[in-house]
Amino acid sequence: MASYYQTGPPAPAPPQQQQQTIPTVTPSTPISITICGDGGCGKSSITLRLVRSQWTSEYDPTIEDSYSVTRRIDGSTYTLSLTDTAGQEEYRGMWASSNLGADAFLLVYDITGRDSLDALTYFNDLIDMEAETRLDNAERARRAGLGTGADARPGAVRMVPPVKIVAGNKCDLQESRQVPAAVGLDWARRRGCGFMETSARLEVNIEETFALLVRRVMERRRLAQMGIMDNTELNARGMTKPLTPLPREDGSGGGGGAATGAEKRGMGGPRITGERFGRGKGGFWKRLRCW
Repeated sequence: MASYYQTGPPAPAPPQQQQQTIPTVTPSTPISITICGDGGCGKSSITLRLVRSQWTSEYDPTIEDSYSVTRRIDGSTYTLSLTDTAGQEEYRGMWASSNLGADAFLLVYDITGRDSLDALTYFNDLIDMEAETRLDNAERARRAGLGTGADARPGAVRMVPPVKIVAGNKCDLQESRQVPAAVGLDWARRRGCGFMETSARLEVNIEETFALLVRRVMERRRLAQMGIMDNTELNARGMTKPLTPLPREDGSGGGGGAATGAEKRGMGGPRITGERFGRGKGGFWKRLRCW
C-alpha cells in the first residue's frame, strides 16, 4: 500500500542576524586625594558631604577613613579615592606613607580658629618633602632616558608633584570668623597652594573644590608629559595662582549692604544675605577667579 506524506511549505530561512554594536566603555581615571588638617576643622564633614550628601553637627574624631566616589568632570569620568586623616596631634604619627603618595592634598582649616590655619604648616611641610622626593625621582628617570609622565598604578614610583588646595571651612559662621579670607589666601599663595572657602553645613564649594583638585591633577600630569615638573615653572605658567576674592567695582565687599574696611580689601569673605551667599547670580562666589 502506497503511503503519502503531506509536506508543508519549506521553512523560512532564519533572519539574518544583526550585528550588535557594543558601545566602548571608557575606563574612569583614578585620582587619590588625602584630606588633612587640625582636629575639628571639618575634614570629615566635607568628605561626607561629597560622598553621601550628609552633614552632622556631632564631632567624632577620625583616626583614618577611606572612601571611593565617582564623578564626571569636563566630560571625563574619575574615580576619587579619598583618605580622611587624623587631625589631633597625638594621632599624626600614624600617618602612613600611602597618605603622602596621593595625587592631591586638601588642607582644611576652620575660619573660626586661627590655630587651625597655623596647624597646616605641619602637613604642608610633609607634603613639600614628598614633592621634593618626586622631583628627585623624575630627575633620575630623565637621566636614565625614561619618561616622567604620571603612572597611577598602585606601587608605581611617583614623579609628578602633588597638587595642594587650602580650604577655609565653616565660612557660614561669619559672626565667629577669626581668619579673614585674605589671610587664608595669602597663606596659600606663599606655599604654592590653591585657595577656596567652603561650608559643609550649607554645601558651599564642596563639589567645586574637588573638581578643581581633579583639574589641577590632570594639568600636572599633562605638564609632566611635557617635561615641566618644578613648581616654579608651574607658577610661571600661571598654573598655581590661587582663587582671589574680588571686591565690587564700587569698592563694596562680598555681599549686600554696607561694607566694612576689611571687606573693601577683600578680607571678610561672604556675607550671609540670603541667596547672595550662594552660587547664584551676584553671589560672593561668582566674583572669585579660579587659579
